[in-house]
Amino acid sequence: MARGQVLIVDDEEDILELVEHHVAREGYGTRTAATGEDALEAVRAARPDLIVLDLLLPGVDGLEVCRRLKADQSTAGIPVVMLTAKGEEADIVAGLELGADDYVTKPFSPRVLVARIRAVLRRKRRQPTGESEPIKAHDLVIHPGRHEVLVDGEDVDLTFTEFRTLHFLARRPGWVFTRHQIIDAVRGMGYPVTDRSVDFHIATLRKKLGSAADRIETVRGVGYRFKE
Repeated sequence: MARGQVLIVDDEEDILELVEHHVAREGYGTRTAATGEDALEAVRAARPDLIVLDLLLPGVDGLEVCRRLKADQSTAGIPVVMLTAKGEEADIVAGLELGADDYVTKPFSPRVLVARIRAVLRRKRRQPTGESEPIKAHDLVIHPGRHEVLVDGEDVDLTFTEFRTLHFLARRPGWVFTRHQIIDAVRGMGYPVTDRSVDFHIATLRKKLGSAADRIETVRGVGYRFKE
């Protein structure tokens, strides 16, 4: 029995075959797609456990594929590992902000890619079951399954990182978390995220939350907490 189903999306046939070979050798079931449209159709036909997604695709590009998947409640929870030649910091940040779980640049080591896939699937399996339960704090409501935040009944448009940060803090009201703990919880260890970027995300998150902004408190010299 396969360890999980992986959808591999790339318009370069040699890379598609290379990735499929190494992923299948690790015991995963595989399916492939060469365009963004084909990838979306493949996900609709049968949800994979993980998607390896190239960015530079003909037609609908990889960023748009990721955006559509993360915007749909039925597919938002599918982990995405981006595999692309676009290795600039801005490209990496854009991919992670859209909800990608990891980012591997070309040229790449197939062994490293497979290790990243295993790590992402391990993190997904370890998520506590309570993470899917809605959280209510007076005028603020967080729906993890729907990736939705409401303030006074109005929808708040958050990026993937902003949502994960808010949800992480809100699940443990009153607990103080350092910036490094927030980074590890939201992105996993080893991501190119700095303390300063955490402060930036908190600042933009507070601005978007409006009247509920004071729910996130700064603890000087330590980090942040969600106000009970």
